[in-house]
Amino acid sequence: MYIPAHFAETRPEELARIIRAHPLGMLVTQASGTLDADHIPFEFDADAGSHGVLSAHVARANPVWQRCPSGTPVMVVFRGAEAYISPNWYPSKHEAHRLVPTWNYEVVHAHGTLTVHDDERFVRRIVARLTRRHEADEPRPWKMGDSTPEFIDGMLRHIVGIEIAVTALQGKVKLSQNREARDRLGAAESLQARGFGELAQSMRRAG
Repeated sequence: MYIPAHFAETRPEELARIIRAHPLGMLVTQASGTLDADHIPFEFDADAGSHGVLSAHVARANPVWQRCPSGTPVMVVFRGAEAYISPNWYPSKHEAHRLVPTWNYEVVHAHGTLTVHDDERFVRRIVARLTRRHEADEPRPWKMGDSTPEFIDGMLRHIVGIEIAVTALQGKVKLSQNREARDRLGAAESLQARGFGELAQSMRRAG
């Protein structure tokens, strides 16, 4: 990934924030000379290992867990907030008229080594963790105990666990840091008015 110095994000807490706020990762793999990508919600434990551990599950029918056995190097891409930026949102544009459109975004690339966990205890644990997290805001959070044990056991047999020991995290946050503060804040205000509050907040913090 091309990362100009002013767009580089290296703070572990910010990288973890982006991953947790946008947990649907794109798992990029290569086998027999062919690239492939699977879109999977991950749970990120930033305190495990040297750079954290990503855990998830895939359908047993998905060939990725057989095509890429334990020990396979992989990459997971997490796309954070993103939006189009109009030059009209920059106050300086109306003075010099020397600006062009762009796109602002936050992204994290997690490189690591895949481990396949084809066992019921692992998949039950990761399903419980994922649902506990994503059901937390519901008035009555769903849990596996809401269904019969026979139904849950049957569903779990159709998935396989995967775990990625992260070896490196690359972060890029393109938030108009290369513009004047008034331009960056002006664009953030326009984004906020258009419903892109998350990206607007990140741009305000970038100062």
